[in-house]
Amino acid sequence: MKLLLTLAACLTLGAATPPGQANDLAAKSKRGKELMAAGRFEEAIPIYRDLVKALPDSPGPLMDLGLALHMSGHEREAVTQFRMVLKLKPSDVPARLFLGAAYLGLKDPAKAVEPLRSVVRRQPENRDGRLLLGDANLSLGRFGPAAEQFEKLTELDGENPKAWNGLGLSYEGLARDNFEQLEKLAPDSAYWLVLLAESHAKGDEYKGAFYFYREALKKVPGLRGVHAALADIYRKTDHTSWAEIENQREASLPPLDCGTPVVSQSADSLPSPRPNDQQDHRLNLECDFWAGRFQELVSASRGENTMRSYYWRTRAYNELAKQAFSRLAQLPPSGEVHELLAKIQFNHRKYAEAAKEWKEALKFSPDSSYYRQGFAISLTAGGDYEHSRPILEDLIKESADSEDLNYWLGYSLLGLERAAEAIPFLERAVRIDPTALESHRDLARAYLRVGQIGKAVQFRESQSSAAAEKKRLEEQVQIVPP
Repeated sequence: MKLLLTLAACLTLGAATPPGQANDLAAKSKRGKELMAAGRFEEAIPIYRDLVKALPDSPGPLMDLGLALHMSGHEREAVTQFRMVLKLKPSDVPARLFLGAAYLGLKDPAKAVEPLRSVVRRQPENRDGRLLLGDANLSLGRFGPAAEQFEKLTELDGENPKAWNGLGLSYEGLARDNFEQLEKLAPDSAYWLVLLAESHAKGDEYKGAFYFYREALKKVPGLRGVHAALADIYRKTDHTSWAEIENQREASLPPLDCGTPVVSQSADSLPSPRPNDQQDHRLNLECDFWAGRFQELVSASRGENTMRSYYWRTRAYNELAKQAFSRLAQLPPSGEVHELLAKIQFNHRKYAEAAKEWKEALKFSPDSSYYRQGFAISLTAGGDYEHSRPILEDLIKESADSEDLNYWLGYSLLGLERAAEAIPFLERAVRIDPTALESHRDLARAYLRVGQIGKAVQFRESQSSAAAEKKRLEEQVQIVPP
């Protein structure tokens, strides 16, 4: 990740210039600034190397050289320069900021966290510091700390698409974490089944969603919101009369007793209905959810490790993610906006449209490997193997252990009738994730095409068993009347 602040504020010659060299060094410094301002970073590097040789104990030239190296993609050497600056000037905030940025460029977010935390502690309003710290935590799967940074960044800069995108991704990560904890604690519970149904519904898998919602109602008949969710499925599958029955059932549920609204004395806050003190705290979470008080729900249940708290936090974080992405979609065109639209198109199996959105995203960040991967996968899924293959081959050089890249590169090579070349990538994908049925299926196809019948049969049997089980479940799961 490259970070370019107002370079004029960072490019300094230093005060220890020997009198006899002042004019020559000043001319070099001026030339370096001109090249940096023009985006000619590689050309600036030798100039700053000369300045560092002349002024080895001055942090200014070291910082300038580090910036030129960072902007040219020479992150490892840039890290060395920024660390040297900090030895000479430990309080230097820009050096800490760019050190964190360079570590992120090296795909080492764990090392980026400490210098970026220092930046935010020293300068709480530093938007670049918060953005990079949020990205580092997001890369490490630390979704809570990431959300904290992005939340603050949206307050500082509400028009920043990276802030809203990062916030949405952080909330999605928190939702997944809470769902996984619920799954460990209470698998097959009504709460787990509802969340599973919601995930199917999001992917337009209405039969699966219908089945899991109905199973949840068998366990807890009065579970609020499930009848309304079933009505939505009925509407989307053209069963409007059945939808009305489910809506009536939802309406007939007893209302939540959330207590008497408490009028706040603060002029800038709104009344907030809360349950009576005697009521179970678990009801508070449900009242908060249906009233749309998702942040309050999360705060009230933080640290609780119960089935209900995991359930309501998962739902609340999912809603907060929707809100963040909705805010992102309202902003002017950006890479993040096109990324969001690409994911929506891909999830609806509109692969050509998804590829177009990724291509638009790349106009904003041409060097983004994440955008390039999304673009290549969409091309492959849409059958454009010729154009996707070289992109995937380039990306896998940097991420050889990526299950996605190995699978999609193998898939594209299969599509190009190059089965022998596809096999190593598909085998690696299977090793990385042995549960991925698509990888097993396509590896069996590749084995068949090169005449390795024994290996193909082994994978075919596994695939056939899984396919038979899937077919059996599909035959059992039908959308039937209420």
